Amino acid sequence: MATAKRKSRILEEMHETAHGLHKIGLIDKRRMCEFEALCGLAVHEMLPKKIKQLREKAHVSQAVFAAVLNTSISTVQKWEIGDKKPSGPSLKLLNLIERKGLEAVL
Repeated sequence: MATAKRKSRILEEMHETAHGLHKIGLIDKRRMCEFEALCGLAVHEMLPKKIKQLREKAHVSQAVFAAVLNTSISTVQKWEIGDKKPSGPSLKLLNLIERKGLEAVL
């Protein structure tokens, strides 16, 4: 399973518009850097092995991990064995945990 980034046509259009505004001087360098940083927060799919690694790195049980992600223990178990894939807010939280650690969502 590949970890492809999700593309948004709207986000691409916004990026192109902001870049154009920056080129003509209507958006300063600092704001453009902030915009670029926000665009870099793409959500990608997670392999079962990666989800388990995130949980183990945080030294928490499946029950605690499930509580933090506001999901059930069986869902976390299914993610870790590959029977189910996280999506929506859960996937976004997993990506945040990957970047910033579990403390970022506590």
